[in-house]
Amino acid sequence: MLLFSTATACMKDDQWVKDHQQQVTIQIPKAALFVINEGNFMYGNASLTSYDTLTKVTQNDLFYRVNGLPLGDVAESMSLWKSKGYIVVNNSGKIYVIDIETGKYTGKITGLTSPRFIHFINDQKAYVSDLYAGKISIVNPATNSLTGSISCTSHPSTEEMVQFGDLLFVSCWSGDKTVLVIDIVKDQIVAEITTGDQPCGLVLDRFNKIWVLCQSQSGNNNKNLAVLQRIDPVGKKIEKSLIFPASARPVKLTIDGKGENLFFLLNNEVYKIQVQADQLPERPFLTTQSKLLYGLGIDPHNGNIYVGDALDYQQSGIIKRFSSSGILLDTFKAGIIPGSLCFQ
Repeated sequence: MLLFSTATACMKDDQWVKDHQQQVTIQIPKAALFVINEGNFMYGNASLTSYDTLTKVTQNDLFYRVNGLPLGDVAESMSLWKSKGYIVVNNSGKIYVIDIETGKYTGKITGLTSPRFIHFINDQKAYVSDLYAGKISIVNPATNSLTGSISCTSHPSTEEMVQFGDLLFVSCWSGDKTVLVIDIVKDQIVAEITTGDQPCGLVLDRFNKIWVLCQSQSGNNNKNLAVLQRIDPVGKKIEKSLIFPASARPVKLTIDGKGENLFFLLNNEVYKIQVQADQLPERPFLTTQSKLLYGLGIDPHNGNIYVGDALDYQQSGIIKRFSSSGILLDTFKAGIIPGSLCFQ
């Protein structure tokens, strides 16, 4: 795959697709789950998997099979907007756009440094966070073009985004302890909230409270311990902090479709906590018997829990699907390092 990735770096993607379009017709069901497989850093072997939650049919390497184009280097996340899927490829510095019914390439967004996530405001505006750029890019989904940016050089590593009304909350992850608040009408930072160390995951619960998971920089021997915090988006302030033990390094904060329960990974297990709880859970909710948990997603329609096992970071990973009560329902193969899940 690296050979193909190197070749495409010297050729426009549109021309590459035209010259190498595969004679493969795929119909992606509306009940599909997309698995975004990171691949290995600098190997250009990221990939996309689709899984039919009704028939259990899995289609691996979907993007390449349909388009004849490698997905690129480190696929970080995927978001859906209308009939299109936007796959953020971090180290390649671009976002690929596909038709979510066929998987066919329809365009790309370029001019990005190290994109992480994309958040849609409307048909003409979306924001893209970035690991190194020192800015949040503004793009037009209708034209796949950059239209502006919001400078945040004091907080260069922006990560996940959650919207509340006309405000966008953005976690500043690597080496930081800040959540930015952006006015989406004016495209301006209007507040900064000081959080725990290295805030990453952000979710909005049913009570319109924002939760942020702060990892801490090292987990061990660090006075800035990992912490789960609740933000009042109206007052723009922290109103609850649940502190983890010194050795803990939780990741992959997510929430169920009802906005009632938070989930995260810790010590290779799945933990669950109600949004009204006042203390962290003492025991895991789900013991998955996995080798290296790396991805986590909750189906918003039925509460099924999906976990991605990266195994050894080299071979194709696997996804395990559990019921909302923790019963194993299915296991299927994905690509290398399944890190992110996207539900239709």
